[in-house]
Amino acid sequence: MKKAGVSEKRRKKFKRTTDSNHNLPIAENLLNRQFESNRPNAVWCADITYLWKLRGWFYLAAVIDLCSCKVVGWAMDNHLRASLVKEALLMAYWRRKPPKGVNPSL
Repeated sequence: MKKAGVSEKRRKKFKRTTDSNHNLPIAENLLNRQFESNRPNAVWCADITYLWKLRGWFYLAAVIDLCSCKVVGWAMDNHLRASLVKEALLMAYWRRKPPKGVNPSL
């Protein structure tokens, strides 16, 4: 292998991104697995995923309108902080302009 210039590909150490063992408050499950809506901007869902790029992990937060099943807001960055999700929610708010009573301040 040395003569041919070939080497093994080493696996990177597993990076844990979720810590479920905490004393922080947990939000109530308002949808109870009912992921359908017949009104636009009535129910939004959000998720975060991470992608490996040449320079390291890259995080994507997306907000989806359950009526149209379309992404209405998103944000990407090289960190996994609350500001990433806040940016995605603010983009969804300003793009969709939901009815009065919906507050974008986080």
